[in-house]
Amino acid sequence: MHRFLFLPILLLAGCATAPVAVHRQAQADAPFTFNGRVAVKQGEQRDSAGMRWVHRSDEDEILLLAPLGQTVARIHRGAGEVTLDASGKHHAAQDMEDLMQQVLGWQLPLSGLRYWVTAVPAPDGEFDIERDANGQMKVLRQQGWEISYSRYAAMTADALPLRLKLQRDGVQVLLLIDEWEAQ
Repeated sequence: MHRFLFLPILLLAGCATAPVAVHRQAQADAPFTFNGRVAVKQGEQRDSAGMRWVHRSDEDEILLLAPLGQTVARIHRGAGEVTLDASGKHHAAQDMEDLMQQVLGWQLPLSGLRYWVTAVPAPDGEFDIERDANGQMKVLRQQGWEISYSRYAAMTADALPLRLKLQRDGVQVLLLIDEWEAQ
């Protein structure tokens, strides 16, 4: 009978998830992993998907997911090439943005977004920042995009954002981050 007392504890231990991150790392191109949702509006076109992004300085893997979690598209950047697998077809290019626009019809600034998603300006190009009373980035303008940050994981200046809205030339992108995973 006593041996069954530990069974619930063992079952709960098996349900453990990856540690959750709340604060960004100090370096500009720090690795990150998040799970969330993205919605894109371009004119009359509206699309949305689940999103999992694993970023390292030399490679990215972005999964776009259907509502039940099936992978709809996989974008991989590494070794000077970008690939996108969707609908059973394999596509390759040099540029993530062009490839995503050609195959999915989405205009997402992925090369800048890998910085912006952690509330850091991209190192290439000028930028303008507005901060709130906590020192958190409220608005970032860079590369023709306006990125608004409306929710963070904590109330500190180095907290990771949970809600971003990007706007440029009639394109609106809403990114909701459900979970940051510690690196």
